[in-house]
Amino acid sequence: MSEIIEKLNNVRRGVMFVIEAPSGTGKTTVIKKLLAEDPKLNFSVSVTTRKRREGEVDGVDYHYVSDEEYDQMLKEDAFYEFVDSQYGNRYGTLRSEVDGFINVGHDVIFDMDWLGLRQLKEKAAEDVVSIYMLPPSIKELRRRLEGRHTDSREVIEKRMGLIEEKMKHWTEYDYVLICENPEQATKTIQKIFSAERLKRKRQVGLKDFTQSLLDEVHHG
Repeated sequence: MSEIIEKLNNVRRGVMFVIEAPSGTGKTTVIKKLLAEDPKLNFSVSVTTRKRREGEVDGVDYHYVSDEEYDQMLKEDAFYEFVDSQYGNRYGTLRSEVDGFINVGHDVIFDMDWLGLRQLKEKAAEDVVSIYMLPPSIKELRRRLEGRHTDSREVIEKRMGLIEEKMKHWTEYDYVLICENPEQATKTIQKIFSAERLKRKRQVGLKDFTQSLLDEVHHG
């Protein structure tokens, strides 16, 4: 029986998991934990015109491109979604990279906002599952932002000023959870992943398997 289940899992269609949260909620930490614990989960590496930060690796953190290269990709309709960020940079999700995973039964996790989610749903609604993480309080959110020691005071205040606009769109997501801590949030999201992977529409091998069972019934 275990061999049959493993075979069915290997022929299922992958899922596009979108995770969003206000800056400082713990989204990046949670995504890293999910990726580290699940070999069939892949991170969607976005294209960006943002300059590379110290320690970042091209092709791992982002695909870093020039504005001219980005414009060419737009003309070629190479993106599932694309957006101009509030900070002046542009980002896009490559169709070819995502489809390469989804079509062989691997899942892809996205770190994108509600604008990106809307575009993704327009082009691949059946494959998209979205999750929104809320902070336990705004006071705690500020504490986490300040505790990271990665942003200037000006940037922190800008992020805090965008919280209301970000949180207005929480109702557009399939699942919503409160991130008390990364460990708890990771376990909750893993349960969501398990349930979504078992949905009938993604178990593309079930049709043939069920037919084989019916054939056994008819032929003894």
